[in-house]
Amino acid sequence: MAGDIHFETVAGTAWASLDRPKALNALSLAMIDALSDWLAQALADNKIAALGIRSANAGAFSAGGDIRALYASRQNSNYAGLHEFYWREYRLNRAIHHCHKPYIALIDGLVMGGGAGVSINGSHRIAGPNARFAMPETGIGFFPDVGASWFLSRCPGQVGVYLGLTGAVLGPADMLHAGIATHALPAGVQLTRYSEVAGLPTDAGPSPLATLQDAIDRCFAGNSVETILAALDAENSDWARNCAATLRQRAPLALKVALRLLRQAASLNFDEAMVMEYRLARHFVAGKDFFEGVRAAVIDKDRNPTWNPASLVEVSDDLVECYFAPANGPDLTFD
Repeated sequence: MAGDIHFETVAGTAWASLDRPKALNALSLAMIDALSDWLAQALADNKIAALGIRSANAGAFSAGGDIRALYASRQNSNYAGLHEFYWREYRLNRAIHHCHKPYIALIDGLVMGGGAGVSINGSHRIAGPNARFAMPETGIGFFPDVGASWFLSRCPGQVGVYLGLTGAVLGPADMLHAGIATHALPAGVQLTRYSEVAGLPTDAGPSPLATLQDAIDRCFAGNSVETILAALDAENSDWARNCAATLRQRAPLALKVALRLLRQAASLNFDEAMVMEYRLARHFVAGKDFFEGVRAAVIDKDRNPTWNPASLVEVSDDLVECYFAPANGPDLTFD
């Protein structure tokens, strides 16, 4: 992990800087463990007033977890390693959410998946001018995890369902509208300590997402993916047609599981949502779609995954229910 992450303290703020540029700061297990240790030490240090996480390079905050490493573990039938990755990652996400000191995430560039887990779960989420947020997991046969079931289900109206199913990309103004970000960082402004956060704007200009709010609420209110698709088909707009086309390319099983997860997580507390996510993760790594999605998107890059089940009609309610039942192994627990 040497060189992948750096730590320093500036004026009472403990900073972690992600520095794995060739992998767009994708989080390895070693980086997750290092962040967990840093968090625990900073919380125990009375001289530390706040914590912050940022990227050491331009282009990406963090594009997610190290799915290449996860794919290699599956190829080697290392299921224990897969379970351990999610166990440690989700416990870190939970620790960030419950952090009793201000936790600042400086998000500039791409933030997805695991990157969202170490940023959006914090108290102060600051979107830089080049911030781009997405949770595109259904496109690789997975589901919005790392606490996304909790924070997406608390977006205004049906925005969280829209984001979780389609993987739509948000810029700074949209991140603020959705509640994904709390502040904006104007171009050219540097932030080094927590006391500077109060002076940041909470507006980044007009939000395209806000103009779509009514259409999103109409189309994504359904309790089945089929109902959502029918509403999109009836909407008769370029946006709706693009959404429908995107959903029809996603993994059918992942879509149905994600929708149920987002609906259910709205009534759960954070810890309960994380326990549910860990159950789902264990089920998904035992299946085929996730690794087929990674193969098509990242390994072979043919962009032509073969989903199984191949269609929404083949994904029965009983199959979805199985994914929410206890997995073959322990549930996620917390100290």
